[in-house]
Amino acid sequence: MVAAIVFAFLVPLFFYFATARSIVAIWNSSETFAHGYIILPISLWLIWRRRDNFAALPARSWWPALALLAAAGFGWLLARMGEVQVVMQYTFVAMIPIIALAILGRRLSSSLTFPLLFLLLAVPFGDIFIAPLISFTADFTVWALQATGIPVLRNGTRFDIPSGSWSVVEACSGVRYLISSITLGCLYAYLTYRSAGRRAAFMLAAVIVPIVANGLRAYMIVMIGHLSGMQLAVGVDHLIYGWLFFGLVMFAMFWIGSLWREDPETLVAHDAVATAASTAAASPVMVDASGTTGASVRMALAIAVVCAIWPLYAQFSDRVTFNPAPARMGKVDIDWQAAPAFSRWVPRFAAADTQFSGVFQPDATVASQPVGVNILYYRNQRNGKALISSGNRLADYEDEAHELGTTGRNETVGARTLALRESTLQTAAGKLLVWKWYWVGGTFTASDYAGKILQARDKLLLRSDDGAAILLSAPFGTDAEEARKSLRAFLGASLPAIERSLSTARGA
Repeated sequence: MVAAIVFAFLVPLFFYFATARSIVAIWNSSETFAHGYIILPISLWLIWRRRDNFAALPARSWWPALALLAAAGFGWLLARMGEVQVVMQYTFVAMIPIIALAILGRRLSSSLTFPLLFLLLAVPFGDIFIAPLISFTADFTVWALQATGIPVLRNGTRFDIPSGSWSVVEACSGVRYLISSITLGCLYAYLTYRSAGRRAAFMLAAVIVPIVANGLRAYMIVMIGHLSGMQLAVGVDHLIYGWLFFGLVMFAMFWIGSLWREDPETLVAHDAVATAASTAAASPVMVDASGTTGASVRMALAIAVVCAIWPLYAQFSDRVTFNPAPARMGKVDIDWQAAPAFSRWVPRFAAADTQFSGVFQPDATVASQPVGVNILYYRNQRNGKALISSGNRLADYEDEAHELGTTGRNETVGARTLALRESTLQTAAGKLLVWKWYWVGGTFTASDYAGKILQARDKLLLRSDDGAAILLSAPFGTDAEEARKSLRAFLGASLPAIERSLSTARGA
């Protein structure tokens, strides 16, 4: 029976090895997620603390769990078709507690709920919070400086004070502090409290405290630099001060949390005595053990079958939908005259299979501002070369150009309404208004989520995964409406030609 259980837990690693490898690759490449290496050892230690449960509660296969395993596998398949790596990683890791439920049974696996679910913290997730954390940190720092009486001139996430210039970038977002706090907070709450209310309260504090503390950290670093004449806290010591402050904050949070500490809960399940008492003569025990072993073997084989279905279909889809032909966009017939570039800005997207770019000037009777066009076309998408990815940005945080704000917008083009994202960029040459949307499976969308769903749909139906990002930009001074007028006129004149060009590329 032990061999069957071990086999069942190793099955996902065999069939989803590439996903497991992607998790480890991120641990290796990002200090933010390096803590992932200790999650499995901690989980195993927590299970070892409850080792008496294995003797007290017999492992009995629970077949309905296979439906949950199939749902996790299908979720992995959808994420694989849409190239959503983090969802692939979560569904892969989620298979482990589901397999425990299937092969160990409800009673034994429920006594190990936290150690099993703790494994989900090994998934390197958190990049999605970087942008809002940067925005909050910038807001908090500027507010604190103004409250201190220091004049601030702000431009997005960058600001100037009399002593110098500062910028809130990715390293200042506090995402590392937040992820570390959540991981440690989960473990501390589980080991320190018994009631769900106290655990939930401490976990809430583990989320709120590091966010506020990071704002205070940023403010204090700016003040150290300001009061020292920009001699301190402007280099490596900037990060050192941050981690020292974070360590003190975490120590204080855990110390305060210990004041409401509860007695450790009993590690062995409450029905252990009843289970032990049901043991009868040696002969019935042998028969029951044999039957349990047989059930475990059958369950392990069923787990292998359910896990194998989805990666096999994914490989089949890859072979069928792979297009070896080089991507070529058809000619984009734009009636406007070509014009010189008005900015050095280029979108920070993964290298496209083919692209079209240019700057065009409208007739003076139509609009006044030139329009820049960037069309990035992707085929045979994969991780690192995908149309929709968290790594695809209008500008990196350290770029000369930086984003001031983004909002959704609907524009009427002919008889249709086009949804797009409108962003304002600050560049060395002035401000730009950028309109961005996607073309996936012959459909326009401005939503990352809708784009991924459309891509997954096409791959599931064994169609091409071709897609494109369309970005239009125009400069403006004080009134963004002058740029919108040019962008709107360009859309009306050129959107049909752009759509024909994209359809030609996909058909090829």
